[in-house]
Amino acid sequence: MSVRLVTDRKEQDHFDQLLVEHHYLHSATLVGEHLRYVVTHRGEWLALASWSAAALHLKARDQFIGWSQEQRRTRLPLMANNARLLVLPQCHHPNLVSRFMKVMLGRLSADWQQRWGHPLAAVETFVDPQLFQGTAYKVSGWSQLGETSGFKRSAVDFYQEHQRPKQVWLRELVKKACVKLRAAQLPPEWAAVEAQAPPHCTAKAQELRSLRDHFKAVPEFRRKQALGYPLAGLLALIAMAMFSGAVRGPEDLAQYAATLSQGQLRALNFRLSRKTGRVRYPKATCFGQVLAGVDQAAVQKALLGWQDQVLGANQDPTVMVDGKTLRHAGLDVVNAVNGQGRWLGSAMVPEGANEIPVARTLLAGLDIGSKLTLADAAHTHTQTAKTVLFEGGGDFLLTVKENQKQLCHTLATLLQEQSFSPSAHGDHSSLHPGTQPGTPGNPRPDGP
Repeated sequence: MSVRLVTDRKEQDHFDQLLVEHHYLHSATLVGEHLRYVVTHRGEWLALASWSAAALHLKARDQFIGWSQEQRRTRLPLMANNARLLVLPQCHHPNLVSRFMKVMLGRLSADWQQRWGHPLAAVETFVDPQLFQGTAYKVSGWSQLGETSGFKRSAVDFYQEHQRPKQVWLRELVKKACVKLRAAQLPPEWAAVEAQAPPHCTAKAQELRSLRDHFKAVPEFRRKQALGYPLAGLLALIAMAMFSGAVRGPEDLAQYAATLSQGQLRALNFRLSRKTGRVRYPKATCFGQVLAGVDQAAVQKALLGWQDQVLGANQDPTVMVDGKTLRHAGLDVVNAVNGQGRWLGSAMVPEGANEIPVARTLLAGLDIGSKLTLADAAHTHTQTAKTVLFEGGGDFLLTVKENQKQLCHTLATLLQEQSFSPSAHGDHSSLHPGTQPGTPGNPRPDGP
């Protein structure tokens, strides 16, 4: 016998058809990353096995591994689920399943790496005790961890009780895999999986409501027909997505919105769907419309107000200004932060312009009185210094580079010992440079 992957499209259709026809669940649906295997002997198919993404929530498994909720979310792709295992009729030969399982598990991680770009640490499966005893898994080194709670997933965030709990089985593909999965840091060969985990909203409903309330002052600009998602809730969701790392635009925001629970969506004041009776989440087109038309100044004011509520008043005496190019957007923005990295404001750079005048406008709108403003050499200009010193009432510390030749020469010679014009001249050659002739004394009454 031989074990091979099923990759041809026609063979995959035949594979799924056999599962629907002969497997007791009569379904071949696979979720997320997946693979299909078949056992053949002289061209005849004997048994089938399909693997898919691991279950999102599984109490017995998660307790056995001992990882945190955040670790489970980011490291779950390192596990796979044996979704289907079927021996075809008239093919029940002794030791067929155990031999099939041994060969398949020996190559599963490498095949997963080649197909999906990362290895596997462990695998899981479910066994219905009313139909099977799990003998095939037990003799193949699997461990029974307990039973499910008797619910099945019927929607994105909805589970329905079916009163047929399944046995939960697990097998490590790597020695001490569970210990490594719950460790503070993953092994280097697994770390990329955690780094690629999509952003996820962890904010509580009360935190979302607090952020939403600050955005209520932002004026609505959409038609009444588009108000199924109130603007304040949408802006709070966009802000939370940005904080979490969803920065690639409307599509990324829509994927992030899909991770919110019903409680989180209700906190944003989104409306129910008449068909399902559940709170809907916005799609990419909705986010694109909001990002294109919202009042940017009002959004910034709302965010700064929320930040002051969370962090308290800004007490740091420094203001740092710098321009950056936004990734995935091709736009330039000037940001102002304090010495602790706290955001003070931002301003977009118009197309065809540069960040220097934009930075002056940004500084003119900030409270920089009695504070020290720092900037790189791009902002070392007389007008910028005047904006800080005379208009803002603060001090500045600006960088000077060698390509600013005249300014470099001035600074290099400014503090050198030299004659004090106009009183130091040839008539007083005996005087030390920098001194004035005459007897020291108090100035005349009409003098300065």
